[in-house]
Amino acid sequence: MSHNILLTKKTRSANGEVYLTGSKSECNRALIIEALSNGKVRVENISDAADAVTLNSILKAGAGNSNADSGLKTQDLRLVNIGPAGTAMRFLTAYFTLQGEEVVLTGSERMKQRPIGILVDALRKLGAQIDYEENESYPPIRIKGNIKQATNSITIKGDISSQYITALLLIAAKLPLGLELHIEGELTSRPYVEMTLAMLQQAGIRHRWNDNVISIDRQEFRQTILPVEPDWSAASYWYAIAALADNADLFLHGLTQYSLQGDSVITELMANFGITSQFRDGGVHLVKEAKPVTRKIFDLKECPDLAQTIIVICAALNHEATFTGLETLKIKETDRIKALQNELGKMGVKLIEKGQTYKLDCSEKFIPERIFINTYDDHRMAMAFAPLALLISEVEIEDAKVVEKSYPAFWTDLEKVGFEVEDK
Repeated sequence: MSHNILLTKKTRSANGEVYLTGSKSECNRALIIEALSNGKVRVENISDAADAVTLNSILKAGAGNSNADSGLKTQDLRLVNIGPAGTAMRFLTAYFTLQGEEVVLTGSERMKQRPIGILVDALRKLGAQIDYEENESYPPIRIKGNIKQATNSITIKGDISSQYITALLLIAAKLPLGLELHIEGELTSRPYVEMTLAMLQQAGIRHRWNDNVISIDRQEFRQTILPVEPDWSAASYWYAIAALADNADLFLHGLTQYSLQGDSVITELMANFGITSQFRDGGVHLVKEAKPVTRKIFDLKECPDLAQTIIVICAALNHEATFTGLETLKIKETDRIKALQNELGKMGVKLIEKGQTYKLDCSEKFIPERIFINTYDDHRMAMAFAPLALLISEVEIEDAKVVEKSYPAFWTDLEKVGFEVEDK
């Protein structure tokens, strides 16, 4: 049952140590690799993020995750319901084309509004049999396994979700003819693709990346362990807290300077706000220095999951920055652009869209005594706005459990560093 929480903070300081869950992005890739490896790959430090838990349970159960209330006529088919787990939807769409069964893959109502057509078209060109059960280009979809590969060469646009590209790369080595993936135009979220290829390489899968073509031959996985790093996306909220606090002394365990995760770029982004990252003692120590924010343009194309965090920080600090690279935000858990505009408006801040550029206008900003933040079923909305409790006396967050998608211990961890968290 959903409930709201009320955040308060008596002082504007933040001190303490935090142990972050494993990276959802890394874990979901690792779980698919493990499932495809026929027992050769084992995943360590599986994330307790809800998306990873969902994907792991489906893979371990051999896709049996039926939902009698779905209303779909499946007869003898397996019905796999991934709920709101977007990564699982994309990865499993590709994964099930290799399995020897027929499944219907569905999800939450919001998931049925998130497009899957680009990935389905690519898989169909390879030879997969996939049909739409309700609306063209959207889940639920019916997948017949045992792909009869027609070609190994496909083209996909680079400015769409990197999860489509990753889904294809993850299954490439198991395809009868391998895969030659041509990326059309500029590649969005490149670090996520690089993460996928690096993890495949750890598991013995070689690739070639020449210009805009990634090639993976048919080959076998090797015996290996894939350890999952702590989540840099989750770390970003602690950087936000450090940026909005008058003083901060925070230590995040387990994070390393050289990470596969693209969101580790938060260390560079937050240097603009006076937050220095000191890697020592098996983690990162966040040190705050008094520093005016001078950077005016933030290109978040390669780290869109950090967008809400950075935009809210800028708004809170009256920094009228411009943002680019936000193209994929409208098809996430919610339309994150519209959600940001709505919630920032509650303290008089405007996020103005001009083509593919977004600018903050803080000219009418005010600090209310109390603010209510709608989360739109989006974990990142809840966590990006939570640090405002350092500036606003009372911050009520709608539907507290939404953070379970990526960071279940978030509210508990806030309490450990001096935030008061009250159920409403």
